[in-house]
Amino acid sequence: MPSLSPPRSSAPGPGSAWRRLRRRTAAVEVRFALAMCLFSITITVLVVLFPDHTPFSSLMVPVVLASILLGPRTLPWFVGFDLLLLAVCVANQEPITGRILGAAAVQVSVAGIVLLASIRRGRLGVGGLRGETMFVDLRDRILDQGRLPDAPAGWIVESALQSAGGTAFSGDFVVATRSEGPGSLLQLVVVDVSGKGEDAGTRALLLSGAFGGLLGALSPEEFLPAANAYLLRQEWEEGFATAIHLCLDLDTGVFEVRTAGHPPAAHRHSGTGRWEVLRTDGPVLGLVDGAEFEVRHGRLDVGDAVLLYTDGIIEDPHRDIDLGIDRMLGEAESLRRGSFAGAALRLTTALGSREDDRAMVVVCRT
Repeated sequence: MPSLSPPRSSAPGPGSAWRRLRRRTAAVEVRFALAMCLFSITITVLVVLFPDHTPFSSLMVPVVLASILLGPRTLPWFVGFDLLLLAVCVANQEPITGRILGAAAVQVSVAGIVLLASIRRGRLGVGGLRGETMFVDLRDRILDQGRLPDAPAGWIVESALQSAGGTAFSGDFVVATRSEGPGSLLQLVVVDVSGKGEDAGTRALLLSGAFGGLLGALSPEEFLPAANAYLLRQEWEEGFATAIHLCLDLDTGVFEVRTAGHPPAAHRHSGTGRWEVLRTDGPVLGLVDGAEFEVRHGRLDVGDAVLLYTDGIIEDPHRDIDLGIDRMLGEAESLRRGSFAGAALRLTTALGSREDDRAMVVVCRT
């Protein structure tokens, strides 16, 4: 009787692929370590044979290169090997003066600093170029989460983000999703994590992935309660964030806005040329269990626009928030130049403090 069990697949599984990647990475690191050792030995030989023409401080060059190329497990062994060669070079100096001993002490100090940096990297498990590449990848993933879906004809949807001090990481981020087919819905969420710049960047990274998943899986009215429950489960000491959520029907222009302790959206009516501030109530995310969030309904007609932004755009230590909103709306009107195309970037550049993260989303029906 033939067996009913499914045939075994000959394709390698994810575990074997991971093991191959680790072996390949380890092999590359061994090659780098051998190359650095050969480099150090060559310098030592030149110092011994030509002491007047080859400074023994050249041994710091492979140490610096190793701090970039080698991982936290291999680097301490190489630094120890290099210090042994340094002792050989110093022993062959004639005469051994105080200046030579001082130069050697400086090199030992540099090696110690490299070792301390290696110990800190050891907490992460990666170092050198791999660690930097990983952080660049994480930063790019944050930016990808905030990449807006293509808007259909008749719509302008733009976002801009400026981080505090010009760093690559920001506590402000945007997540978005768009459903396809009839009744296409565009959902946009602008989030401001507690803290700013690099201090808030790690929390923003985690929340951007989680909020992006929630946004695509839940109905609009369920998103903010689910995001609030997620933050409460993290139990962070500074685990709170503000957010504004826009759900827009791209066929009819009907929209819903909900906020969680966030500055209100602003709606420009093309018929009157006036701005309306869409104030809604809702507590900050991550503070109150079972929080409820008020909804505000509206409609975007041809020529209308909606602004979503973070407090970095409007806050000023010497000015009331309402005055900051008025200034933003006045700036938006003056920078519009007949069209809202490019307005998001112009507003984040012109408004707010350079010491705070700033985010702006502009949605306009043309």
